[in-house]
Amino acid sequence: MPFLIIRNDITKMNTDAIVNTANPKPVVGTGLDKAIYQKAGWDELLMARKKIGVLEVGEVAITPAFALDAKYIIHTAGPIWQGGKHDEENLLRACYKNALSLAQEKKCKSIALPLISTGNYGFPKERAFKIAVDAIKAFLLENEMLVYLVVFDKDSAHVSQKLFADVKSYVDEKYVKASLEDEYCYAKSERTNFSVRSFDRSIKSYSAKAYSLPTGTLACNKAVERKLEDLLANLDDTFSEALLKWIDTKKLSDPEVYKRANVDRKLFSKIKNNKNYKPSKNTAIAFALALELNLDETKDLIGRAGYTLNRCYKFDVIVEYFIRNKNYDIMELNEVLFAFDEQLIGA
Repeated sequence: MPFLIIRNDITKMNTDAIVNTANPKPVVGTGLDKAIYQKAGWDELLMARKKIGVLEVGEVAITPAFALDAKYIIHTAGPIWQGGKHDEENLLRACYKNALSLAQEKKCKSIALPLISTGNYGFPKERAFKIAVDAIKAFLLENEMLVYLVVFDKDSAHVSQKLFADVKSYVDEKYVKASLEDEYCYAKSERTNFSVRSFDRSIKSYSAKAYSLPTGTLACNKAVERKLEDLLANLDDTFSEALLKWIDTKKLSDPEVYKRANVDRKLFSKIKNNKNYKPSKNTAIAFALALELNLDETKDLIGRAGYTLNRCYKFDVIVEYFIRNKNYDIMELNEVLFAFDEQLIGA
């Protein structure tokens, strides 16, 4: 199942499990820990937490979620940042790995995790973010679960500064130029819509019964009909058919493709089993990235679902940048899209 980065208050997440950055001792801490106690029910949660006892750094334990919109709270004790010389990164990675494994053990289908240790514990956010993403990606390669990494603001998702700068430069070059043509794009669209509307009205206003047709018109119409029949008899592959052919061509398994695409297995099954299924644009692009198609191949595949890449839209320009640079890492692309306040790819 897919992985999403979202801005939200984790106490409001409606998932099977949410992860709490707990105080190692069975007491109420500050920050997120305190907020979870307040929303879940202070007395009930504290009583359950005391039964667990002391948590070592990197360890996890589970309690009911009480008044939260979740089944469970998974408590983990994150490391305090001490300059990186006390195995802090491996301990933080253990927090994510152990929390996800415990959720899997409890048969959770969804989980929400915060950026652990980045508050009062002082863990550098950029490092913490990368560790969280890497741990989640590794888990999802072997397991099925909907995973949310919940942050308070887009600045918490620290994209590589070089990557962000490169993408921004590309966006400035392509998107800003295209933005100057927005009025033209809009006007062209309006003219097209007007023409279609006018044509529809014309068809309704006139009929063959009211007007005599010029000699040869019927023959011409029959020719058009035969041509249309020929076209309908030789339709191109649908998105689903083309996708399955690409999977065979690339010699990939179905799980490899939908996991790389950050797409739910059930959605993939719908697309696979219904040749006329029309996915959303970002799902179509997700599969193109999972298959590592070049720009022309991507446009062909998503075109079969009725979409294109248009430099009038920042989202499309960012996707184009990644494809042109043969960077097919959807998680990294989503980090950049998140930083630019754009919709994420896949889920």
